[in-house]
Amino acid sequence: MNLDQRIERLFQESMATKQRCLPLLATPIRLAAEMIVHSLLGGGKVLACGNGGSAGDAQHFSSEMLNRFERERPGLPAIALTTDSSTLTSISNDYAFAEVFAKQIGALGHPGDVLLAISTSGNSRNVLRAVEAAEEQQMKIVALTGRGGGRLGEMLREADVEIRVDSDSTARIQEVHLLVIHCLCDLIDTQLLGDAD
Repeated sequence: MNLDQRIERLFQESMATKQRCLPLLATPIRLAAEMIVHSLLGGGKVLACGNGGSAGDAQHFSSEMLNRFERERPGLPAIALTTDSSTLTSISNDYAFAEVFAKQIGALGHPGDVLLAISTSGNSRNVLRAVEAAEEQQMKIVALTGRGGGRLGEMLREADVEIRVDSDSTARIQEVHLLVIHCLCDLIDTQLLGDAD
């Protein structure tokens, strides 16, 4: 296979995954956006976490909230728990890497806030601990997962929302997670500002 054919195959696989996921994810995406808006209107915020590419997704979501998405509006309160290297390394050194998000949630999370927990496998130990800490703080949880949802999918309560990508490929899961994040941002803005169309 030449490189052009490989590129075409990767595009086709990405589009097919998104098409397959649309009927499965539309409702949970809507529910998650409604949950986040309810939190924001009540004075809450969103804390986001993940590892690797999912850490990048947490930061991407936070930046779209704090700055703007596609429309002008005041910044919305969101914090990516993946960005403070001094905090991450001190918690890892003094306690364990599994605690890097949970300790921050214990300090920053409040009842009514939302945790955006991102894990393609659903089994990242520090994300699982983040969910436990969020539950202790009486926060709501939106989980972006893939594959079978892993332990993360099993931990969620009835009021939480799981957005699970039906794929075993980490790359395809991450591509859909990014689309989900953009959907959430659009739906949040639409609920707060009205329909732009």
